[in-house]
Amino acid sequence: MTYNVKHWQIYLIFLFAITFISCTHNNRPDVSNIQVNIKIERFDNELFAGKNKNTDAVNQQLSSKYGVFYDDFIHRILDSKYSNTESLANLYRDQAYTDLTKEVDSVFPNLKAQEEDLNETFKYIKYYYPKAKIPRFISFASGFAYQMPVGDNYLGIGLDMFLGKDSKFYKAIVQSIPMYLSRRFAPEYILPRVAETYAHEELFAEPDDNRTLLSKMIFQGKILYFLDQVLPEKIGDSTKIGYTQQQLNWAQNFEGDIWAYFLENNFLYETDYQKIQVFLSEGPFTPGLGENRDSAPKLGVWMGWQIVKKYMATHPDVTLQQLMANNDTQKILNQSKYKPKQQK
Repeated sequence: MTYNVKHWQIYLIFLFAITFISCTHNNRPDVSNIQVNIKIERFDNELFAGKNKNTDAVNQQLSSKYGVFYDDFIHRILDSKYSNTESLANLYRDQAYTDLTKEVDSVFPNLKAQEEDLNETFKYIKYYYPKAKIPRFISFASGFAYQMPVGDNYLGIGLDMFLGKDSKFYKAIVQSIPMYLSRRFAPEYILPRVAETYAHEELFAEPDDNRTLLSKMIFQGKILYFLDQVLPEKIGDSTKIGYTQQQLNWAQNFEGDIWAYFLENNFLYETDYQKIQVFLSEGPFTPGLGENRDSAPKLGVWMGWQIVKKYMATHPDVTLQQLMANNDTQKILNQSKYKPKQQK
């Protein structure tokens, strides 16, 4: 198997968060008979428990239980150039590691709530994709280097990047992680991050020929629509895409104007990534739209989501699987009959 751990920044481009504003999904399938039993393995706890023990014995224990993940953690996530035992010794001597681990333990004495939500979500995923393989879920802390790496049959959850938006640690590292990102580094965001990462890595690879803004918009819109179908209903639309409520309100209020801006500037079929990435990437706002920097960020992603929702609303006979397999983005746009009204 090829190593496939991904840096958290890649996924921050499409970071999906969570809110407790309720939303309604009609006609949800019955998944009560689908058996899923997900447990998150607390590598972070087991690693710290070895602090005052023989490092050779700890190394052997962790290597035996965690295999590839343990090797990836030492040499890729921590980026250590030393042997496993030397790396452990260095880590245990680092006071910052001890302080961070204690903070992680205080926020996450257990992960029962996250496990319950994961089980519900993966029941829906298995309903739509029975052959989908559920990876090992392993929690860890890396000193803010990785949030959700994907490797050989595992999906890592960097708990130190879900400590809560007011964590003292995030205020201290604002130069490397700006506040518009760290405001979503909170416990309730773990589930949508897992589901989004799993969707991208295990189920829906973006086609290589997706080069236009429209194709990228629709692809990301389909991912968000997929999350609509599999995440618990308590997770609202407003922050699956990573918006504040104010940003969502802005996008909804100016939906027609945003669409008109895309059309008037011929952005839909633009392939120059430098020109289109401002509509797809994370940021405090979208350059070129709004006044006083009050626009929502990554409006191309949000617009793609609206197009896909409109398409599915007007095509009730299309299944989720058919939607996700349909890479004809122009056809989806045309058949959605998407024409939002501009503000007067």
